[in-house]
Amino acid sequence: MTHPIEDHGLLRLLTCGSVDDGKSTLIGRLLFDSKAILADTLSAITKTSQRRGMQDVDLSLLTDGLQAEREQGITIDVAYRYFTTGTRKFIIADAPGHEQYTRNMVTAASTANLAIILVDARKGVLTQTRRHSYLAHLVGIPHLLVAVNKMDLVEFSQARFEEIKQAYLDFAEQLGIREVQFIPLSALNGDMVVDRGENLSWYQGQTLMEILETTPSAQRRHAAAFRFPVQYVCRPQDASNPALHDYRGFMGRVESGSIAVGDSVTVLPSGLSSTVKAIELGGEPLADAATEQSVTLLLADEIDISRGDMIVKTGELPTQTKQLQATVCWLAESPLDQARTYLIRHTTRDTKAKLAEIAYRVDVNSLEKQAVSQLAMNDIANVTFKLAQPLFTDPYVDNRGTGAFIVIDESSNNTVGAGMIGRESVCF
Repeated sequence: MTHPIEDHGLLRLLTCGSVDDGKSTLIGRLLFDSKAILADTLSAITKTSQRRGMQDVDLSLLTDGLQAEREQGITIDVAYRYFTTGTRKFIIADAPGHEQYTRNMVTAASTANLAIILVDARKGVLTQTRRHSYLAHLVGIPHLLVAVNKMDLVEFSQARFEEIKQAYLDFAEQLGIREVQFIPLSALNGDMVVDRGENLSWYQGQTLMEILETTPSAQRRHAAAFRFPVQYVCRPQDASNPALHDYRGFMGRVESGSIAVGDSVTVLPSGLSSTVKAIELGGEPLADAATEQSVTLLLADEIDISRGDMIVKTGELPTQTKQLQATVCWLAESPLDQARTYLIRHTTRDTKAKLAEIAYRVDVNSLEKQAVSQLAMNDIANVTFKLAQPLFTDPYVDNRGTGAFIVIDESSNNTVGAGMIGRESVCF
């Protein structure tokens, strides 16, 4: 009797670390050894490698897709790759290692469930290793895996691996990181990536692929309070179908929690309550909906609801605030200016905002809190914004969907900052 293969669900993971630690090569090795590369793709990167005079295939070319990346041999933008094994689907984000591209790393980290932090076995823990570890911890990635790469260049030394492990643990303790795994590997040769190889017999733990296939998916948001930011109000204009004359559906994505037909809900900011009359997905009725599902809710009562409003379960209200205290990563070349007005986008709601205070900037190297008057690109700081309209928020540590926001420059419409809301935001 054959048993069905257990599906462990989707895992979103991020590779990060310092420059030339082998992030792109590691992803290429994962794809290559797990047979997830199409023949034409393999042929293309083989020809490119040969033109460069390389004897072996340069697996980093699988993720370094921009022409500038291929020419310079560096990663500039975040590259996403999708693959599947017999038990799980994966979305891998390859983040740049250069400090000037830290903002790209923040973008990739915001949706990741696991971070692979690469460390070059020759160089050990570097400044950018600490910076990316801090950011991964800051954005709430639940699983951190330190991969000590290029073990082939230190003769697969167990002593060197243990030395790097202890150095990282000393830094992690300062950050408050309590759970972190370590693995030695060689992305170039493939040791301990998909196959164990023959050079790391002293390491008795799982291979990288085994760790990835067994890491739990994030379930916390499924158990969190129900949050449904309204994206669109659906009013079909079909005169030939009388059944649609009174149809009013509220479309959006379930950011956290779950909802079922018959549940009592409250609409914000009005505070009016109703019950869920129906839930639809692609025109088909559902009994309930959960986190990350995009659905249409129909309510029993006629309530004025528009884009930017939020539907929550009655009795599970978020904080309603006009003053936002948050940790912000500044992404723009122009500094954060106290005299300017910015636009804050939180879920589907936009509001104008002004900087009220920069409490401190964090020195990622020493973790020291520094007093500053402005923020430059890649700075991380604790700031307070005053808002023109109230937002409905949860602390980021409780809910990544309603605990995060972006800051937009009104004149250019560029995203200039990303924020994570703390517990100290003042109620309205």
